[in-house]
Amino acid sequence: MTSDAPPPDGPGAGGAPSAQEPSAATDRPAGPRPGRAGSRSEPRRAYGSLLADLRALPGRVSVRLRLTLLYGLLFFLAGGLLLIVTYLLVADILGNIQVYGFYPQDQLERLRQQFIEQTMQQLIGRSLLALAGVGLIALVLGYFVADRALSPLQKMTTTARRLSESTLHERIALEGPEDELKELADTFDAMLERLGQAFDSQRRFVANASHELRTPLAINRTLLEVALGDPEASDDLKAVGRTLLATNARHERLIEGLLLLARSERELTTRAPVDLAEVAVRVLETARKRYAEPEITIHTELTAGRAMGDPVLLEHLVSNLVENAIKHNADKGEVFVRTGVLDGFAACQVENTGPVVPAYEVERLFEPFRRLHTDRIESAKGAGLGLSIVRSVVRAHRGTVYATPRSGGGLIVTARLPLAP
Repeated sequence: MTSDAPPPDGPGAGGAPSAQEPSAATDRPAGPRPGRAGSRSEPRRAYGSLLADLRALPGRVSVRLRLTLLYGLLFFLAGGLLLIVTYLLVADILGNIQVYGFYPQDQLERLRQQFIEQTMQQLIGRSLLALAGVGLIALVLGYFVADRALSPLQKMTTTARRLSESTLHERIALEGPEDELKELADTFDAMLERLGQAFDSQRRFVANASHELRTPLAINRTLLEVALGDPEASDDLKAVGRTLLATNARHERLIEGLLLLARSERELTTRAPVDLAEVAVRVLETARKRYAEPEITIHTELTAGRAMGDPVLLEHLVSNLVENAIKHNADKGEVFVRTGVLDGFAACQVENTGPVVPAYEVERLFEPFRRLHTDRIESAKGAGLGLSIVRSVVRAHRGTVYATPRSGGGLIVTARLPLAP
C-alpha cells in the first residue's frame, strides 16, 4: 500500500457527475394538428385552463395571505352592511323632517327633497371613501394579526424540521392560553416524548445485547487460541480452530459495529473543533498497518476542514469510509481520500475503484446489513454496517452524506459537517 499525489484529472471534493442535457428533438412539444375541429376547440381549452388555474389558486396562496384576505373580506362585508343600515336610518330620519317657512308649500317640499338627496349622496360618497381607506388599513392590520396568530405554527414547523433521531429531546413548550394551538403543541410534544422513549428503548436493547454478547465471544476466542497453541493438537483440529476463530472474529466485529451504531444515534455529549485532515492522517496510518495489500494505492488530498463534533465518532466516520473503500475494491485498485471545505461545510470524500455500482443500489447501501448484490449474507469483508455507521454519525452532527457511482466502477462517498466557529 503506497501513498501518491492525486491525479490532476480526479474529481474534486464533493464532485458529482452532471446530469445529461435533454435533447431538443425529444423535448420539443408537438404542435396542434391542423383542422377545423382543433380550431373550434381552442376557446374551450382556454376556458378549461382558466378554470383549472382558478381552482388551483387556493393551493398556491399561503395561509397567512388567505387569512388576510378573509379578514379583509369580512371587514368589507360588515362595513357594507353597516353602510346600508346607516343609509336606511338616515333616510328615515330625514324623511320625517318637516320644513316651515314663508315660501309656498310645494317650493318648501322641493327644497326638502333636494336637501335629502344631496345629504344622502354626500353620505354615500364619503362613507364609501371612508370604507375603502379603513379597509386598506384593515388589510394591513389583518396581515400582521394573521402572522401573529400563525407564529406558534411556525415555531412547530421549525422544531419539526430540526428534529431527527438524535434531537428528539427538544420540545415546543408553547406558552399561552389553553386554546387549540396550545393543545396542538402539547399533543406534538407528547408524541415526541413517546418517540424518544421508543428510540431510547431500542438503543438500550442493542447496546445491552451487544455488551452481553461480547463476553462469551471473548471467552470463545481465548479457548480457541489456547487450543491452537497446543502442540499435541492434530492438523484437522487446528484447521477447524482457525475457521472458528475467523468466524468468532467476524462476530466480534459485528458486535462492535452494533455498539458503535447505537452510540452514534444518541445525542452528542462531546463537542469540540476537529480538523478532518488530522483525523484522516491518523486513520490512514492505522489502515496502512492493518491492510498489507500492496496492490491498493491510496492518494491523498488533505486540506484543513474544521468541524464541530465528537472527535471519537468523527474518527470512526473517516475510518469506516476508508475501510469500506479498501475492502470493496478491485485488484490493483486505488483509493482517493480528500478533506477540506465544500460549500461552507467541512467535508471528507473517499473515492475507490471497484465493481460497478448501479445508481438504484446506492441509497440501499446506507441501510444496516446491506451489501452490493448480497443482502444479509455473511461476508468476510464486513458486517454491512460501515456506511450505516457513517450515516448515523453524520446525522448526529447534523450534516449530510451522499454517494454517487464512479464511472468505470467504484463509489464516491462525501460527508459534509457544519464548520466549527
